[in-house]
Amino acid sequence: MENFTTTPASQGKHPKRNIWKILWLSFLALAIGSLIFTAGFFIYFAKDLPSPGKVNSRFIAESTKIYDRTGEHLLYEVHGEEKRTLIPYEEMPEVIRTATITLEDQEFYSHHGIKFTSIVRAVLADVLHRGAKQGGSTITQQFVKNSLLSPEKTLTRKIKEVILSLEMETKFSKDEILAMYLNEIPYGSNAYGIEAASETFFGKHARELGLDESTLLASLPNAPSYYSPYGSHADALKARQEFALQKMANAGYITQEQADEAKQTDVLAKLKPQSEKIQAPHFVMYIKEYLESKYGDQTIEQDGLKVYTTLDWDKQVIAEQVISDGAAKNEKYKANNASLVSVDPKTGQVLAMVGSKNYWDKSIDGQVNVSIRDRQPGSSFKPYVYLTAFTKGYLPETMIYDTPTNFSTDDGKEYAPNNYDGKFHGPLSLAKALGGSLNIPAVKTLYLVGVKDALTLAKSLGITSLNQPDRYGLSLVLGGGEVKLLDHVSAYATLATGGVKHPQTAILKIEDSKGNVLEEYHDNPGERVVEEKYVAMLDSILSNNENRAWIFGENNPFRSDTRPMAAKTGTTNGFHDAWAIGYTPSLSTGVWVGNSKNEEMSTGADGSVVAAPIWRAFMDKALANSAIEEFPKYNSEDEIGDGDGKTNKLMLAGKLDEAKDLKVCQVPGKEDKYCIANKYCPDKEADKKTFISGHDILYYVNTSDPRGDTPEKPDRDSQYKQWEKGVKKWYEDKENAKHTIVGDVPTEECKEGDFTKFLPSISLSAPSDATTTSVSFSASVDAPLGIKDVTFSVDGNGIGSSSSDHPSVSYSIPAEKNNSTLNVEVKVTDDNGNTKSDSKSVSVHF
Repeated sequence: MENFTTTPASQGKHPKRNIWKILWLSFLALAIGSLIFTAGFFIYFAKDLPSPGKVNSRFIAESTKIYDRTGEHLLYEVHGEEKRTLIPYEEMPEVIRTATITLEDQEFYSHHGIKFTSIVRAVLADVLHRGAKQGGSTITQQFVKNSLLSPEKTLTRKIKEVILSLEMETKFSKDEILAMYLNEIPYGSNAYGIEAASETFFGKHARELGLDESTLLASLPNAPSYYSPYGSHADALKARQEFALQKMANAGYITQEQADEAKQTDVLAKLKPQSEKIQAPHFVMYIKEYLESKYGDQTIEQDGLKVYTTLDWDKQVIAEQVISDGAAKNEKYKANNASLVSVDPKTGQVLAMVGSKNYWDKSIDGQVNVSIRDRQPGSSFKPYVYLTAFTKGYLPETMIYDTPTNFSTDDGKEYAPNNYDGKFHGPLSLAKALGGSLNIPAVKTLYLVGVKDALTLAKSLGITSLNQPDRYGLSLVLGGGEVKLLDHVSAYATLATGGVKHPQTAILKIEDSKGNVLEEYHDNPGERVVEEKYVAMLDSILSNNENRAWIFGENNPFRSDTRPMAAKTGTTNGFHDAWAIGYTPSLSTGVWVGNSKNEEMSTGADGSVVAAPIWRAFMDKALANSAIEEFPKYNSEDEIGDGDGKTNKLMLAGKLDEAKDLKVCQVPGKEDKYCIANKYCPDKEADKKTFISGHDILYYVNTSDPRGDTPEKPDRDSQYKQWEKGVKKWYEDKENAKHTIVGDVPTEECKEGDFTKFLPSISLSAPSDATTTSVSFSASVDAPLGIKDVTFSVDGNGIGSSSSDHPSVSYSIPAEKNNSTLNVEVKVTDDNGNTKSDSKSVSVHF
């Protein structure tokens, strides 16, 4: 029998009880520790927090002042004095409450002051962006931020905001918090609270607001300066208001019919006129938006910043005057608006900005700053494309054909642009093509350089739009994309410096209320983005009046006999936009003319007519009494010829494969064959003609290496056949081909056998026997080209001559010739030098 040893049950279970006891005590310690840490954390950050009950205790606000570059002209003052009228919750329309909740905090009535997921998202965004940013705030948090805390953007302030928000929710009801929020939140234009906003923007009490007005005001707090109904983004404000209406309908606060009706209402037309004192208003609002984006609304409205801008007050006054005068003259072209920007090329500083002809004119959306809106630039974009061509090896002298061309390679589709004057001009240089603003050579040039490379260069100069290169085709060179006038002028400013780009800036210095400098402009050498020699090529074209005059007339607005000026116009299809952009080495200026709502102007309202005169008026006044500066010089001898870095390539070096005024004759019976005229071809059959190969530039250059070898098989290029077809068609026109033959240049002289019908003939009459000492000879001559002379000879010795077609001569036979044979010859020479002879033998017996 086996023996077993037993252990009491209590003794076996004791170790398990110890493990659970240890785990429980550890958890309790962790919980207590976490509670103590959390409490300490909150106590640490809450020790200096204001009381949530003191929501109206605010520091004294100071206004931000915006000056011109001298600090002598106060352009605008963002007042620290707030407009605020507190009203009870009951006087706040339900629609403003629901609209605010819809846009700012849809879970307002369900959370406890904060939304943990939003905070985490905001913190992650802060970390990823390496700086504290605002975001994920509830209505309670927004109220705390604006009422009880400083506007600093730090993680510490965010923590304090969370603590106070939780405390607010324990002391006040949701309705009370919403009421305080609607009485406190900034709506822009120094209006704090819904009552002040209602009075400021609509001139009525909040309780009188309609659905359309309430949703418009509810759209402002998100970004009061950006969405200001008096600023340049009224269309964005309207879009946000319609977004709010749709969300309210989706949430059931209003019906879809009510939302649609409010969307259709022109609520912006109900706004009160802005009464603030402001100079250079579009520029000021441009600055204000910059300040808001960098420092926040609360800072610029309360912290007493001093902002010294780059604005040149004298030039701004000139700009406003020329825009006003020019716009008045352009009314006959049904153009109701205009804009101007001027930049210092050597610094990138904005010197003048006029965003519309009248900031206060609502009928033209005058408060919209057209200079920072995207518009199609028309032909004013062409210089970027030609400059790209120069960087790739093409020259101002490079020849290209302006002929009818369908650039589409898809069957059944067509892209065949026309020129401004409706004509085709055959072979011409890039300089003449750009100066005359011809469209077909411009499209060909864009094809040669490539759309992406042209865009890359334009953006390196200063263009910030056109960010989808795959979306643009060859029409880009005719203004098929959109650019901002401010960017366009800045890009031309880079041309003015010979290819050195200076960052665009409108701020010289910003100080806080204590005199601390927050930011300041410093001179910098700029960044070279393109070699000067290529810009010099472009300057030589755009500043030479001869390149424009053949299309736009000798006395066009860009003609300048006293000061070098480079300029280009642009006009979009349908006359929606007209441009004039140009520069001297010290000033780059651009003018846009059109209609704010993109309506068509009258036919003929092109850039040279409605925009160029404004540009010229500004430049003449702005540059008066300033030093005359020259552009870098372009010398074609540095590029054309033999030697390193030079080219003599046909077309590329400005030479056509042709022979001019070559005296030729058409070979009889061979319609397309010519020979170099000589004595065999009668003068009446000869003519001076120009022979040309009839090939466009793709026959001679490889687009990837224009100065390399001539392509062996140019027809492999997808555009080759279309371009060649256009050239052939142009020369088929009888007027164009009147003295031009398309084909190989003749190298052989005319041959006698080809022109036998024009050769002379002659027949000699002489007796066969001579029985006396005197004998007569005669001849019959036929010389279509005319008889120069007919000579008779005996035994090689001349015996007489004549120019008659029936000459005769008498000859006395010497005695010693008796009983011999005479060799008689007659020879005719025609007026072209052709000869023919005949001879006979005469026996002598006397």
